[in-house]
Amino acid sequence: MRFRRLGRTALQVSELCLGTMNFGPLTSKEESFDILNDALAAGVNFIDTADQYGGRLGVGATERLLGEWLAEDRSRRGRIVLATKVHEPMSEDINDRGLSARHIQNACDASLRRLGVDHIDLYQMHHIDRAAQPEEIWQAVDRLIAQGKITYVGSSNFPGWAIARFNEKATASHRLGLVCEQSLYNLVERRAELEVLPACQAYGVGVIAWSPLAGGLLAGVTTDTSGRRAGAQAQDGARMNSEQLADFAALCDGLGQSPGVVAISWLLHQPGVTSAIVGPRRRDQFASLLKAPELALEAAVLSRLDAIFPACGPAPEAYAW
Repeated sequence: MRFRRLGRTALQVSELCLGTMNFGPLTSKEESFDILNDALAAGVNFIDTADQYGGRLGVGATERLLGEWLAEDRSRRGRIVLATKVHEPMSEDINDRGLSARHIQNACDASLRRLGVDHIDLYQMHHIDRAAQPEEIWQAVDRLIAQGKITYVGSSNFPGWAIARFNEKATASHRLGLVCEQSLYNLVERRAELEVLPACQAYGVGVIAWSPLAGGLLAGVTTDTSGRRAGAQAQDGARMNSEQLADFAALCDGLGQSPGVVAISWLLHQPGVTSAIVGPRRRDQFASLLKAPELALEAAVLSRLDAIFPACGPAPEAYAW
């Protein structure tokens, strides 16, 4: 496994980040533990979750499952960079959501209890909260850092202007600011290239790409009728992008690689991308993607991928700052 700096920090994280959204509601505890153990064995040190994850089991269920896995062997905690998120509704309480200073403090304490740890390495704002001013958020973050409960702060699903605004406010008060942005980014969905990636490049914010396989569209042909690719949205996407996906499959065949591996490798070739989140539902799915960081794509292949899935704007390095 290869490692990259998380944005402008000195922290090293694996090029694959293990996403845990399926753990609990779709993946059994036993198989989830197997995947987590496989990740450690493969050198993956970056594990991402969120307080809201749990699906039919209820919010917080995935963090509790991770806490049980960490409790099995306390040495695991020191081997991973643990990331979770705050923002989404955790109950019917009007204040049990969003990015108010009160909720950030309470949500962090609740995540720590569920995870069974004394600190979170990367605490991420799951979505922008337009009612919460950066000053209020940084006040809450300062307190959590001073208490030793969190180390770094990141954003998720933020527009480019918000990344800029938050980091300008942070710089003005001599804070480190946002160190990474978790953004929807893949060959099919490249709108992050318009504003988000340039903002991240300008402020030294690492990009953590979620949904690298576009909800399964870029994973290739499958007979699985129980996963996300069997859903109506995925089926509609497959029909809308059928010609592109056929060309992509042919290219991957020519390379002798699976579409999923090529799609993730392409992400890791993009400027500013620190890591790609893989969120397996099954152990074999995770195993099939582990070689993606080792795949080097030649310039001609990258150009062909751009021709199949056109970019949304100039490459981030084309901007002069």
